[in-house]
Amino acid sequence: MSFLITNIKSIIQVEQQPREKVCGADMNHLSTLEDAWLLLENGVISDFGTMDSVPQGRFKVKEDVSGQFVLPAFCDCHTHLVYAGSREQEFMEHINGLSYPQIAKRGGGIIRSMEQLVAASEEDLFEQSCHRAYEIIEQGTGAAEIKSGYGPDLKSELKMLRVAKRVSQETSLTIKTTFLGAHAIPPKYVGNKEKYVNEMIRNYIPAIAAENLADFIDVFCEEGFFSVEDTDRILNAGVKYGLQPKVHTNQLSFSGGVEVGVKYNAVSVDHLESSGKREFEVLLNSQTMPVVLPGTSFFLDMPYAPAKEMIDFGLPVALASNYNPGSCPSGDMKFMMSLACIKMKLNTQQVINAATINGAYAMGLSHSYGSIARGKVANLLITKKIPSLDFIPYSFNTPVIDTVILEGKFAL
Repeated sequence: MSFLITNIKSIIQVEQQPREKVCGADMNHLSTLEDAWLLLENGVISDFGTMDSVPQGRFKVKEDVSGQFVLPAFCDCHTHLVYAGSREQEFMEHINGLSYPQIAKRGGGIIRSMEQLVAASEEDLFEQSCHRAYEIIEQGTGAAEIKSGYGPDLKSELKMLRVAKRVSQETSLTIKTTFLGAHAIPPKYVGNKEKYVNEMIRNYIPAIAAENLADFIDVFCEEGFFSVEDTDRILNAGVKYGLQPKVHTNQLSFSGGVEVGVKYNAVSVDHLESSGKREFEVLLNSQTMPVVLPGTSFFLDMPYAPAKEMIDFGLPVALASNYNPGSCPSGDMKFMMSLACIKMKLNTQQVINAATINGAYAMGLSHSYGSIARGKVANLLITKKIPSLDFIPYSFNTPVIDTVILEGKFAL
């Protein structure tokens, strides 16, 4: 199908020569094309140019978007979209003064989500997850990573990953899946973490690889969860089965997870609220993407990751939602961009780069997603008529998306 979009106010993140990622000072810049047209054919971006060279002919769809911006759809590289139920009672516990670790010790947190996950049928879990997938599509997300990690046993972890695959088939959302069995220690293994780590290595990882259910393997490397040594063993086992590493790290302390992630050439290290020059130096000459999650800091009233300092140091930064029931029950990437501006002091150009091309890189997708370039998948969002690009993060709660196009078709 041919799809011509004309009279675009500005195409944002348009590239003649596509890049894998954007680092350091380059994150202050966005390539744009003013008063433009964009041609989509068979689900991919075919061509673009200025209106003085608009192609003539018959097109199945011709859309005039005078005064509107066109951007790549957001790439949310860190979510826990597949989960059962909700945890608003913990929200009130936190408001009343309990910390995240204290709630976890009382049987809340990830353990509560494990209980809800076991109680939910696969069909119910699928329906809940599809609802969330359509929600984030409406908010401009076109590609997302989904983690497991709420299953207290192999059966439940397999259920989560199968549901994530089904969501990918049912919706127009591009999904990459991650095995996060090392999210929390299930109740039956409390006091014997080594036994659980051994179980994941011997049984979970081979079973998940046999069904081709995961692209990545992840570990919550943090005090009270999984140590650097645990993380090393689990990532090493995953790599042997073709799973590319990611690491949850430095959320609560300087855990050492950045170093072990880089050691295994992790595609990303995520959270990073407790990070400084030592971690920056480790990341600088690596291929690992730092991923920041401001929605979690906002919801839990915790410190924000030093994203501006990372960029000033020359690093790339990706921005993600961490959509999950306990620490960020929202997948609204536009709001995450606003938080990154307000709380992390990033500018509009930086947050768009972080939410598009760098997010795609953190999912291994930047060759096909994250920017507007010939041959890339036609995952786009068209804004309403807004005065400027800065209006997107500025208007933190105002709907600004008019149309979402995924794989060259109207999704919204």
